[in-house]
Amino acid sequence: MFMEKRGQITIFIILAIVIVALGILLYMFYPEIKSSLGFEDQNPNIFIQNCLQDKIQETVDILTPQGGSLDPEFYYTYQDDKIEYLCYTNEYYKLCSVQRPLLKEHIEKEITKEIQDDVKECFDELESSFRGKGYQVDLNRGVFYVELLPKRIVSTFDYTLSLKKGDDAQVYEQFSIAMNNNLYELVAIATSILDTESTIGDTEITTYMNYYTDLKVEKNKQSEGTTIYKLTDLNTGDIFQFASRSIAWPPGY
Repeated sequence: MFMEKRGQITIFIILAIVIVALGILLYMFYPEIKSSLGFEDQNPNIFIQNCLQDKIQETVDILTPQGGSLDPEFYYTYQDDKIEYLCYTNEYYKLCSVQRPLLKEHIEKEITKEIQDDVKECFDELESSFRGKGYQVDLNRGVFYVELLPKRIVSTFDYTLSLKKGDDAQVYEQFSIAMNNNLYELVAIATSILDTESTIGDTEITTYMNYYTDLKVEKNKQSEGTTIYKLTDLNTGDIFQFASRSIAWPPGY
């Protein structure tokens, strides 16, 4: 029994020595290992993601309480927010007309327009960063676009980046940033509400909350006939808010 325990202790000691030796070797040769695997510098796609994601999120946070526009032109002021009319009539007893028939596409264009200067700055910084590390850099800037997709916002850059340093060369043919966000779903529900507003004149919000259990829909009617709709994803806190004026009644009715 004693000899068996002694043998087990000897095996543990040998394993410990091997692990320590491997750790020392890894530490000594880690720079060469990084270089051979191509991880000597930060991945360019991660660089762009880190550079742009805060700006994209900031843009989304501004436009979602305002009906999907960064600078609404035709809006109702409610609790200090300029909330764009997405369906409107200035007459009483009349159905509204949808003001943004391509709401999703409009929001995608708003985000794209707002971040374009930051996109240029981030890719300029990417070029400068790699040149400062001794790389030959060739960046071909194509087009970029933003898409609202299920449960995420994706920004795609059709840019080609070629890096060369010594005998090593790498080419990145596209950059993409994906951010978790349920704006796609909220815009789809808003579009459905707008269809009801323009064809019936009023929306029964409990229907949506019964079907989408993690959705909260608020409907705040104003005295002159405007209705403020606020959609909230209860899991993520993502919101979308917009105004509608349909089948409005004169004061006193």
